[in-house]
Amino acid sequence: MLETQFADIISLIKNARTVALKTVNSTLINLYWNIGEYIHNKVKNAEWGQSVVKQLAEFLSKNEPDLKGFSDKNLWRMKQFYESYKDYPKLSTLFREISWTHNLIILSRLKSIEEKEFYLKLCQREKYSKRELDRQISASHYERSIMGNTKLSPLVRVLQNDIETVFKDSYVFEFLNLPEPHNESELQKSLIKEMRNFILELGKDFLFISEEYKIQVGNSDFYIDLLFYHRGLQCLVAFELKVDKFKPEHLGQLNFYLEALDRDVKKSNENPSIGILLCKDKDNEVVEYALSRSLSPTLVAEYKTQLPDKKLLQRKIHELFK
Repeated sequence: MLETQFADIISLIKNARTVALKTVNSTLINLYWNIGEYIHNKVKNAEWGQSVVKQLAEFLSKNEPDLKGFSDKNLWRMKQFYESYKDYPKLSTLFREISWTHNLIILSRLKSIEEKEFYLKLCQREKYSKRELDRQISASHYERSIMGNTKLSPLVRVLQNDIETVFKDSYVFEFLNLPEPHNESELQKSLIKEMRNFILELGKDFLFISEEYKIQVGNSDFYIDLLFYHRGLQCLVAFELKVDKFKPEHLGQLNFYLEALDRDVKKSNENPSIGILLCKDKDNEVVEYALSRSLSPTLVAEYKTQLPDKKLLQRKIHELFK
């Protein structure tokens, strides 16, 4: 009984600590914003030049030696920070909820406001570390989401709202270092070994349950390649791995697994299970035909073992929307 009460106190302490850290971070971001605005106005009115900002940095260093992070380079970054978002007040809440380090990565690596907004929202939702954010930008998450054309069976759209924000049309597994060619067993073992990076690519709401998950139907045993649970969707997610091009007959096996999961594994408070067929390649028209009459909530996606060509994706996006 006492241990339960003590645990309540620990929870209160941790919650207060989290709130305090968020408050400190927001205060710091506000400070950098205000400094950036001040320098912007001085430069805009031709009152300050580059030499003055350098003099300011030297003045702060000399008179307030305990203050860190106010070099002339960082002061110019604060100006850039203000100028990047001053015309987009709707983003003010987003950039105040992530760290200054994360903000600097977004500022330095991204050009358009659309890209910045995308990664600001992604950071807020997924709570990325610095390394994780860097990796998502390198993996062209934004470009892939724009170009994506996730193939869903009609039933998936009925059962789940905003399903296209959860799953991707293609996944990048450059961290596997797989040989070419490779078989399904090698792919599965590599994904298990790199589960942390795998879940980073999938999304942090995915919880890993098991590899080769056993289901018994009649007197026969069957094994699902990878089984996950998705917290947001509140359902089981079965992955079937194929190292060749998508074939319509692949769906039959996956549909069978979903039926078994829903009958024998799914809990009454959970939503129907979803199946993902992960292929090395796919013909979108073939996928569309195959899924058009599917009665199971299934998706077909492809995987790549190398980081995509970011410039090529950007050119394709430009052609798509020009």
